[in-house]
Amino acid sequence: MRLRNSSVLYLLFAALSVALLVAVVVARGEQQSRRSEAEKLKNPIPSDAASIEEGKKLYGRHCASCHGPAGKGDGGMALSGGTPANLTDETWDHGSTDGEIFVAIRDGTSSDMESYKEKLTEKQIWNLVNFIRSLGPKPAK
Repeated sequence: MRLRNSSVLYLLFAALSVALLVAVVVARGEQQSRRSEAEKLKNPIPSDAASIEEGKKLYGRHCASCHGPAGKGDGGMALSGGTPANLTDETWDHGSTDGEIFVAIRDGTSSDMESYKEKLTEKQIWNLVNFIRSLGPKPAK
């Protein structure tokens, strides 16, 4: 009987290991696909005062509760107890190009940040990207 129990446990462990490996491979593939898409995206909305102002309004409505009023990651309503990104520092975990920021907003980043593709139009997301860029580090001249 012991042999059977240990065999069942071994098979269960092997099946769980394979399932975990498949999940990791699929997640990496999705992540690479998102990165490739983001690299190709170019912001069609000029980063002018009107776009930044529209993005600021959207930010106040959809983002400030988690990322904080000034984008420092200090909002009180972060999902799942996660730590929202500080949008003003030099470290951007999900990419710093306009396309990467767009994809992060549109698709979400994980269980900590939900997708906004059902809540915002593409134009609204680009305006939000322009506002967020105005918060972040300024490129070296």
